[in-house]
Amino acid sequence: MSQDRRRKGPVINTNKNTSTTATRSPRQKAPGKASSAASECCKQIDLKERPLLSPIQAGGLAAVFKVLANDTRLRLLHALVRADELCVSDLANSLGMKPQAVSNQLQRLSDLGILRSRREGNSIHYQLVDLCVRSLLDRGLCLMEEVTSRESNQRSVDRTCKEKSSC
Repeated sequence: MSQDRRRKGPVINTNKNTSTTATRSPRQKAPGKASSAASECCKQIDLKERPLLSPIQAGGLAAVFKVLANDTRLRLLHALVRADELCVSDLANSLGMKPQAVSNQLQRLSDLGILRSRREGNSIHYQLVDLCVRSLLDRGLCLMEEVTSRESNQRSVDRTCKEKSSC
């Protein structure tokens, strides 16, 4: 059984004859064309205008979130957003991990189709190719900060109420 079939989640490109592990969707720009993530990501129908997700679509979306719901993978993605392109050893050093562990996590992200890899000598360099991921990370961090802020504000209100015994 091939390694791709044993992995859970979507596999975007299993063609071993190409030099990259990910393919670009129509909404992604070719490498080297700079653009803002917000303007390039998901120029599609507004979420409110879309029909309700089908069970198959919901399952596919859950598989995407399952791959992204890993702290190591999120840190790898953030490092790639910040640097544009990094080799496995540089990513391993920046995260304080072993290169093999980083490589395993990068393979999961590549299987999802959001990374491109290229070989340069003995090094494999990775680059984020799906601009929606950059936007998703940014929105996720925003949500986390908002939730933390609300929780902090609520604790402050609770303390004030306890001190005054008036709530």
